[in-house]
Amino acid sequence: MATKRDYYEILGITKGSSDSEIKSAYRKLARQHHPDVDKSPGAEEKFKEISEAYQVLSDPQKKAAYDQFGHSAFESGGGFGSQGFNPFGGGFKTYSYTSGNPNVHFDFGGFEDPFSLFEQIFGNMGGFSGSPFGDSYRRRVTYQMNLSFEESVHGATKDVEIEEKGKRKRLNIKIPAGVDNGTRMKFGDIDIVFRVSRSSEFIREGFDIFTESSLTFPQLVLGETIEVKTISGIVKVKVPPGTEPGTLVRIKDKGVSFLQRNGNGDHFVRVKLEVPKHLSSEEKKLYEQLATLKAHKRSWF
Repeated sequence: MATKRDYYEILGITKGSSDSEIKSAYRKLARQHHPDVDKSPGAEEKFKEISEAYQVLSDPQKKAAYDQFGHSAFESGGGFGSQGFNPFGGGFKTYSYTSGNPNVHFDFGGFEDPFSLFEQIFGNMGGFSGSPFGDSYRRRVTYQMNLSFEESVHGATKDVEIEEKGKRKRLNIKIPAGVDNGTRMKFGDIDIVFRVSRSSEFIREGFDIFTESSLTFPQLVLGETIEVKTISGIVKVKVPPGTEPGTLVRIKDKGVSFLQRNGNGDHFVRVKLEVPKHLSSEEKKLYEQLATLKAHKRSWF
């Protein structure tokens, strides 16, 4: 019996790879070795091997078992029970895809909607024979919904009217906090892709929020407690003495809610130096005294 290859090796990643890195590696390899694209000998088996590795490593529970027990976790008596583990099954709905070659058959039990995933990976594959996106396949209806920045980070409830099978239908959609521009979610038998408008106050990167705050030279030198507007309200932040312009001050857990787990991202404040353009005679005198003092201090060294 041939020895199974390491799943991380198959995808060309390491154990420390993030979810997005795992998904990116899979998409790249799936595009390259899909049977409708790769006509080289062994391409079908290569594609099945890639899909099996992704099925395990993209699932936190299966990944943890694999990291601890290796392939034995999915064999009889392994970490997933006495009946073993089918990397394309495991209680998921099973979908099948037959390539242009009638002797090649793939089972995608781990994907709730494999046609949606393949559309994300390959785009419109109408030019390939045996594509799962031909007219003979029913595709999920997809709608686009526009959201304000505030609705995306706080969540919202919207009434939408859609057309299905020639009939108009009104739905009440509860949007969870944390969706981002391009997030795709399933609501019943339809998919919704969100388009989020920009904020004039906040910059979002993933689940973190970034803003800027301008401080004067004395405030940076002596330290200051400032008020920062976050997506959850005003927060007082202590800027320590000697903070340099451009420093990022982190406010933990004041970012956007995570979609698939508890907790929030962080809020980062970039400190800017506010340089006065117009000085009163008194202010100018004080700055001159400071400059003289610093010059005198340097002369001692």
